[in-house]
Amino acid sequence: LAEYVMLVCSHFQKNVPRWQANKASKKWETFTVGELRGSTMGIVGYGSIGEATAKLAKAYGMKVVACRRRPEISKDDPNIDSIRGMDALNDIMAESDYLVLCAALTPSTEKMISQGTLQAAKTGQVFINIGRGKLVDEDALFTALKEGTLRAAGLDVFATEPLPEASPLWDLPNVLISSHNADMTPSFRHDSVACFVENCRNFLKGGRDSLVNIVSAKEGY
Repeated sequence: LAEYVMLVCSHFQKNVPRWQANKASKKWETFTVGELRGSTMGIVGYGSIGEATAKLAKAYGMKVVACRRRPEISKDDPNIDSIRGMDALNDIMAESDYLVLCAALTPSTEKMISQGTLQAAKTGQVFINIGRGKLVDEDALFTALKEGTLRAAGLDVFATEPLPEASPLWDLPNVLISSHNADMTPSFRHDSVACFVENCRNFLKGGRDSLVNIVSAKEGY
């Protein structure tokens, strides 16, 4: 998923659609392309996916700002420039050239990206959702993309999946759509089973305290 995020960032910053259009029309056109170095990535929901994404973003020379429900957990993370609570969401939106949403879906986070949140976005922002589709008000997202509040979006998840053919998101040229398969690598099922087996061994040897990737039924993630 972290690699997917960097793909989306580069896709729009290097203007890959323009290269593709020129190739299709056999047009040789030299134009200036952007770079990721020096830009700011905001990460909303800074868990293991956010950490992996921040590490890659830092390798590109990006500034990384993040928010999570318990920011104290990440206060010493070397891959982020600042970590804040979820009450700083609009501030993160306003600072970020690239906004990565990877929060968990709970009753309190459903449609956390609303019309008001999107209006706080930095001009020219690229919005990337690798969390859950229902974290976003898709009608408000469509409007923000169509009217230019957001420059572009990379979307791997949607409120309804498969994404209905009638969804207007399909028709927006500034949206990169993937079918909830950004992390569907050749080994992902094997890796998941291997992790489960290792957790079984851990539990038999050391009980609950030795487990990894623990999910809280109370918190919902």
